[in-house]
Amino acid sequence: MTFAVKFTPGARRDLRSIHDYIAGNDSREKADYVARRIVEEALSLAAAPARGAYPPELLALGRRDYRQVFFKPHRILYKTRGETILIAVIADGRRDMQSLLARRLIS
Repeated sequence: MTFAVKFTPGARRDLRSIHDYIAGNDSREKADYVARRIVEEALSLAAAPARGAYPPELLALGRRDYRQVFFKPHRILYKTRGETILIAVIADGRRDMQSLLARRLIS
């Protein structure tokens, strides 16, 4: 079974922010490469959505509704609904993920 992969508006903003940050601090080529690889990693979930690990910050709260995959150092958090994978958050894993996830996924 192949799943449809959709990006939430928040995930789209995350991806744009990552791209803009890299383009402003490194190069547009590097930003394009990272953004493309993040999207490829997210789209690869269509074939095997259960391969992602549960984020430890959410497991500590007893939440198993989100999983994550990586294009290091970036974390791609998603959930499966029926035959659709919703990409919810794309973030640099070096950030304070506890606060970010509390704001974006828990509240």
